[in-house]
Parts: sequence; C-alpha cells; structure tokens
Amino acid sequence: MKRYIQLSLLVLIFAITYYFTRSYFAGCVCTSQMRLDGKTVIVTGANTGIGKETALDLAGRGARVIMACRNLRKAQVALQEIVEKSRNSKIVVKHLDLASLKSIRDFADDINRNEPQLDVLINNAGVAYLPQLTKTQDNFEMAMGVNHLGHFLLTNLLLDLLRKSAPSRIVVVSLSGYKLLTNEFNLENIHSEQYYDKMDAYGQSKLANILFSKELAKRLQGSGVTVNSLHPGMIPEAEITRHMPYIVQMAVRYLASPFLKTAKQGAQTTIHLAVSKDVEGVSGLYFMDCMITEPTKAAQDEQMARELWDISRNLVGLNTTI
Repeated sequence: MKRYIQLSLLVLIFAITYYFTRSYFAGCVCTSQMRLDGKTVIVTGANTGIGKETALDLAGRGARVIMACRNLRKAQVALQEIVEKSRNSKIVVKHLDLASLKSIRDFADDINRNEPQLDVLINNAGVAYLPQLTKTQDNFEMAMGVNHLGHFLLTNLLLDLLRKSAPSRIVVVSLSGYKLLTNEFNLENIHSEQYYDKMDAYGQSKLANILFSKELAKRLQGSGVTVNSLHPGMIPEAEITRHMPYIVQMAVRYLASPFLKTAKQGAQTTIHLAVSKDVEGVSGLYFMDCMITEPTKAAQDEQMARELWDISRNLVGLNTTI
C-alpha cells in the first residue's frame, strides 16, 4: 500500500510538472477576434505543420485562402480537412515549387491575372538540415533557394497586387535558432560552394529572412503594405524536421516534446501578425510569442540587408526594383 501511494505521488508530480512545462513553453495565443470575410490570403507550405494550422485559422475567420504548395496530393488532403473544420469552402490549392524560379513566376502570373486582391502574404514554407549539398532547379543551395530566394522573388512579383490591396500585410516565418547556427551572413558562401554545413546553410537562410523583411519594410514605407518576420518556436511534428536522422526526430518528438510547441501553438505568432489590430501599421520588426523581440546585431545590419537585396535580385533575375 505504501509503495502504491509513493508511485501515485510520483505519477501525480510528473503529470503536474509536464502540464506546467508544456503550458510555459506553449507561448502566446492570438486573442484577436478579427474576421477576414472578403479578404484573400496566400500561405506557402500550407499543407502541413504551422502552415496548415495558419491556413485553418484564417479560413475559420472567413478568408479566401490560397494554399501554395509543392505537393498537390498532400495539399488536397489538407484542403479537405481545412474545409470541413472551418466550414469555409473558399479554399483553393495552387501549385508552387519554391525550388523553381519558373514555378514561382507561373504561380505569381496566375495570381496577378486572376485574383483582384491580395490582403495577406504569408511566406511560411521551408526546408532544413539537408544531409548533403542539394541544389534547386536554378542551381541555388536548397535551403537558401527555397527559404529566402524563392520567397524573395515571389514577394516582389506580388507587390503590385499587395499595394493595390493596401492596407495589406506580408508575414515572413524565420527562426530564432539562426543565432545559434550562424554568427553573421556570409555573402561569399551563399550557395555553399566554399563549404557545406547543413546547420550553417539553414541558419544563413533564416537570417536572410529577417534581413529581407527589414529591407523590404524600408522600401515599402508609405505604401500601406507592412512586413514583419517572426520566430514560431520549435515544432517537433513540423515537416521541416523530415531531413533529420530518424533517431533525432524521435528524440525531438518524444523526449523534448514538453519543451516544444505543437503546430497549432507555433502558428499563433504568424496568425497574430496576419490579423491583429495591435500590429496595424507596424513594419520591419521581428516577433516571438506575439511580442516584438530584438534580433541579433547580424539581423539588424542595414548594409548587409541592402547587399543581400541586390545580390538576391540579380540571382533571381528580377528586373524591376522598389
């Protein structure tokens, strides 16, 4: 009997500790009740993880959600789930492969020709931790090509529509872990030609997201279009972990789970930046847990942001500039 009581107490203590640990690391909850009826939103990588949770939340607010996805089979499955849960049939899937400049241009051309407005663009899709150097169709290192250069081109091609729809918002999903993965942006190794390190390559691409957001915000001042970047938190079930070794995935998913977020929890800051009145007119900032957070000095380097912009524009063949 005594052993049973001791065991029960241990289980109770563990359960209470687990609950409060999960609650602490869960972060913010977007409390905005803003409806998005009549609004159009694009979410890249919306078929899984925080992208899917973001699309589901915005659909529940009445938005017309365009799920921009590479894998159309998975996207159609996710679309059916989102429609059923949100009871919103104004959800569509369009093909977008951010590893292909042609695909990006085709997608943007489709949007510009057929969509009368674009109120929110959420640059969410990403790849990470590729075990070996992998190139996009246009010979860019994959993480930099998808996470930064692909979204750089996509955003620029949709800017006229975003301006036309102002006030409108651009939300860029980055990661605070960039500061652990890389100390500064290395323009000399943007394609990992000098060396390849999967952690560094991913960190560079996420740092590029913040630098891009800050520079774009400056260029869009007075346009009615705001741009902000964010850290969603660590999400064990996110598709982005699929390139980690299996044993690492399992360790992250089960052993570290009390200290990590669910996909729904990880989507809250993205949703906050997309809908909240609290960030109306706010631009060029970096958020974590729905709050403004100061990034590292490397992420605030204005000269580097300008240089990265010019290099990115040349790499993707963007003729126009803002």
